[in-house]
Amino acid sequence: MNKARMALLTACCLVGILLAGCSDSASGKQAGEADQAAMTFTQGKALSASFTDPLFTDMKGVAENDQLRLFADDQTGAIAILNKQSGEIWRSNPPGSSEDAIAAGVNKDLLSSQIKLDFYNDFGQLNSINSYTDSVVNKQISMEKLPNGLSVTYQFGKVEKTLEDMPKMMSKERFDAANKKLDKTGQRALKIAYKENKEQTAYERNDSALNGLQLDRALKALEAAGYTEEDLKKDMEELHFTQVKTAPRIFEATIKYTLDGNSLVAAVPVADIHYPEEYPVNSVSFLNFFGAGGTGDKGTMLVPDGSGALIRFNSGKTRYPSYQQLVYGQDNTMARTEDTSREEAVRLPVFGIIRENGAFLGIIEQGESVATINADISGRLNSYNYVYPSFNVINKGQVTLDANGQQRSLPKFQENPMKSDFVVRYAFLSGEDASYQGMASYYKEYLVNNKALPVQEKAADEENIPFYLQLDGSISDKKHFMGIPYRALETLTTFKEAKSIINQMKQLDIHNIKLKYAGWFNGGLDHKVPKSISVDGEIGGSQGLKDLASFAAGNGVTLYPDVAFLTANTGNDFNESKSASRTLRGDPAALYPADLALNRRDNSKSPSYIVSPRLVDRFVDSTLKGMNKFNANGISVRDLADQLNSDYRKHNQIDRTESEEISKAAMAKLKDQKLQVMGNGGNAYALPYLSDLTNAPMGNSGFKLEDEQIPFYQMVIRGSVEYTGAPYNLSNYTNDKQYILKCLEFGSNVYFEWIYEPNYSVKDTDHNELYAVNYKLWMDKAASMYQEVNKVLKNVRNEPITGHEKLQQGVYKTVYGNGLYVIVNYNRSQVTVEGKSIEAESYLTGGDQS
Repeated sequence: MNKARMALLTACCLVGILLAGCSDSASGKQAGEADQAAMTFTQGKALSASFTDPLFTDMKGVAENDQLRLFADDQTGAIAILNKQSGEIWRSNPPGSSEDAIAAGVNKDLLSSQIKLDFYNDFGQLNSINSYTDSVVNKQISMEKLPNGLSVTYQFGKVEKTLEDMPKMMSKERFDAANKKLDKTGQRALKIAYKENKEQTAYERNDSALNGLQLDRALKALEAAGYTEEDLKKDMEELHFTQVKTAPRIFEATIKYTLDGNSLVAAVPVADIHYPEEYPVNSVSFLNFFGAGGTGDKGTMLVPDGSGALIRFNSGKTRYPSYQQLVYGQDNTMARTEDTSREEAVRLPVFGIIRENGAFLGIIEQGESVATINADISGRLNSYNYVYPSFNVINKGQVTLDANGQQRSLPKFQENPMKSDFVVRYAFLSGEDASYQGMASYYKEYLVNNKALPVQEKAADEENIPFYLQLDGSISDKKHFMGIPYRALETLTTFKEAKSIINQMKQLDIHNIKLKYAGWFNGGLDHKVPKSISVDGEIGGSQGLKDLASFAAGNGVTLYPDVAFLTANTGNDFNESKSASRTLRGDPAALYPADLALNRRDNSKSPSYIVSPRLVDRFVDSTLKGMNKFNANGISVRDLADQLNSDYRKHNQIDRTESEEISKAAMAKLKDQKLQVMGNGGNAYALPYLSDLTNAPMGNSGFKLEDEQIPFYQMVIRGSVEYTGAPYNLSNYTNDKQYILKCLEFGSNVYFEWIYEPNYSVKDTDHNELYAVNYKLWMDKAASMYQEVNKVLKNVRNEPITGHEKLQQGVYKTVYGNGLYVIVNYNRSQVTVEGKSIEAESYLTGGDQS
């Protein structure tokens, strides 16, 4: 038993050494600078006031422009913004928070903090430090004016000598030499601190006596005696002992504030986050309580859950979890094997607060791909309602050590910090713009001005709205020959059958068809990675695709062959060891099929693998080369606009911020080839490259803390990108009337996913989710639904949504850019609004469209 324990301990030490090597890389330059910064940090000169204001007697005016004034307190780090037009004041910390009756301990200190760091200890456990408890209280804060703003640097923790600063043993020679240099008080302190060991002719540290005042006296005595690091080295050599001093837990971070028009831009440069290598920083959050509303305030918080959601101040929903969502969803290299999620993803990196007299919209400008949006209401941890982003700096995984049948998990950290700064713009809105409608309008204009949203012109030859259709060509299925299992393609829709379906649709007056064709090459829907393109012969081969492309062009149909770039759905022709992203454990990142009945992933089935982002550009080139001869005028990217994954391959890391740039470059290359690019999901970074979007968020996740879903996403992108939600026949809708109302309220187009073959063709395959896709069962209903939606929305083709409001429970009004409005009634009973009656599950239109 003792041998087994010794083997495990030895192995743990070896792994610890290896992981320490990773930690060196993880903290890199930061670790050394952190220690040096800790020794040299000075508070700096007192901040001089550029101007004063009687509204801010406790603060100094440091910067202003035509619209805003920035004030700061150089003792606490707090800042405040005055909107010169509206008179609205926005503070980094709630005034009077020290008297909060609910908050206690660290939760009360956080109310006075401007920045918080979460870091890992030796065991991989998270600890937190904040600028109030660990900087301001110790007077370790320094401010410096910038040309149009302010830089605030915080040191967290104090450099204090501990027991480990005293040598475990001292030779009699050096002990006597030290004693001679001390007065009687010092000699007495040293005598208490060390006991003589006559056998070794040395003195040993008396740890049991070194507490509190005695330790302080002993440290001072040793310092007065002039005992140095060189003396310690000599004692260790002569007396054969080792002593390693634990690194001080000293951290440093800087926030830079800049005024820019009607906005405050707050930035935390990643290079200015310093930490000891033993304590890597997991995440940073700042201005957590900026603009927070108290129990006496009326207001609402905007969170970007799906299409958008509102959380009302002081709702009393403290029995439900606080709001927390990753921007752009889960990184699949970090997902646990059993995880599956049905929540809507965050597609836009925004958040905000709406108060009675003003609002701010927070826009994450840098670091959004590693950000999390957090929000909570009063009554849980404190008396305030607040929303803020946090950012990952270093991620952690686990490695499992197995020695003689005993297992132990040890932390393993990301090699390098994220390669992005963390920057948030707080845009201040007043008057009618202080609303979620005003926020959407501001963000839309912001994206257009920054060329992050395309400007789309209405096609003169097409007045009807698009009808989105996905046809699935084939899937791989398990078959048997003489009892021997093998996999072969199951044909679902041939190219010839696709033409037949389109002809039938046109006969039913379905116009402007946008055809996404999936499962057409390299082995069907779960195709091999696109190193090269080989059209599946079972559905018609290369000539069949050419004919379909020609047929589509001649019939006003836009064809989008569908390609997955980020996922290797089959192991054939894909070497996961060389080409898959690596997890922090060092394994190829695998993703198992979801078992929707159990809401878990099914480990008994074959996984797909996450393609390393470094291969994406190569796959795009080979796809363009392979598709060139088919003359398709569009392409559907199944995952480039929807997923964002890292690669933690040792010494060749690609973090999520770098992966975002790779995906953007890939979509830009496709657009440069004059292809119309159809995306899926619609993360913000993809929007400038897309002409069309499927599976756009059409609601929120329904978290209990949220009070209302809103079409914020649609209000931002409508008029720039054509979009639709999930296919009706595979959605949660059981009532076509409710779907039609949602399309009218959210300005969305109609979408179906079909196959030519009967539904039983996909039964007991890996695609049981395709349970209701035979086109014959849906054609007439689809035509009817399309015509009803088209009757209204063709009048607002490419018009933005300029207004949206809830009139009463289940009744919403949407106003489009040309003045047309739609009022929808989701209720199963008649309602009267604005003096007009609307039947159950119906709508009315109106407005001046001149």
